[in-house]
Amino acid sequence: MRIVAVIAVLGAILAPPAQAAEEFGIFENIFESSASFADTTTAIESAIAQSGLLLHGSHVVRVPEAVQQAKIYVLTSPAYADAAASESPRTISAQVLRLAVFTKGEERKTFVNMSNPVSHAMVYYAGSVNYAALLDAARQAANEIRQLVSSVPGNAISVQAEPMRTEKHFNKFKGDGPARMMAKFRTWKKSQLVIETGSADDFAAEVERVAAAIDSGKVADATESQGWEKIAQIQLRDDVVYFGLSNPFIEDKMIGINSRFRSDGKSEAAPYPGVDHVAALPTDVLVVKDGDETLLLHYGQMWRMQLYFWDSGYRAFTVNVGVPSDIVNSLEAALELPSD
Repeated sequence: MRIVAVIAVLGAILAPPAQAAEEFGIFENIFESSASFADTTTAIESAIAQSGLLLHGSHVVRVPEAVQQAKIYVLTSPAYADAAASESPRTISAQVLRLAVFTKGEERKTFVNMSNPVSHAMVYYAGSVNYAALLDAARQAANEIRQLVSSVPGNAISVQAEPMRTEKHFNKFKGDGPARMMAKFRTWKKSQLVIETGSADDFAAEVERVAAAIDSGKVADATESQGWEKIAQIQLRDDVVYFGLSNPFIEDKMIGINSRFRSDGKSEAAPYPGVDHVAALPTDVLVVKDGDETLLLHYGQMWRMQLYFWDSGYRAFTVNVGVPSDIVNSLEAALELPSD
């Protein structure tokens, strides 16, 4: 028995190390443009118009002092929507594709990245019986985005970008490290916070009310969280409408959190490397017809903050610990029904 035990120990020591699980980025860097920012965005917009993807909105992101440039495009893929047609309407955020163009580095070169459709599918469709097919549909959507960018002068790249996680981690995503408690150990579904409820018959009226509430709000500057702008309003099916929102406050915080704590790509000419995370925009608001109810939902912002910005580090989260609640309170104040 002692000989067997020794052999087992030696085998464990001498055996090759187990291969680490593959990691995927919540973002993917896909292109380094040799053209200017303006020419790159013009080329991308022309390519989108000729592609099979649908453009629902675009937005010039406000970079402090305008020292760098950034723009996001909100897209959907009809093929991906068809593949996910039988899934819960509450998973619609997975199908919203976001492409970002930005300048960074000493020479302020223009780069293109996207929020990774595959990583998002791993989060939202983990419990689906169609999981494998939906991952494949997400991969095809990602390929559609890469294809439309290929018409831009420059070099195609395919680099998974931080935050990086394994498929298993994305499947059960509740946050990261010690900051999980800040997200209250919630999955994506539990992180969908209810602002209002009504009957299923109220669905169309609720969509109109939310759109009007957003349009009527006064947008503050970056020092205040109040007021929201609608970047996109998307109805892929008859039981859910997606609103993609932004304001100066959330943009300032999103760019700043990854700039204060990063040195990669940071320079005097381009002090905000956090522009490579603007594909986390817009923030999501959903009107969902769920059974006999209509639900107005948004996401816990600490959950979103960890999903997209965990590479900033735990210290950044403690410094910005009050920001998610500021955003949540602002959204709820803008969208909830006025009290009698």
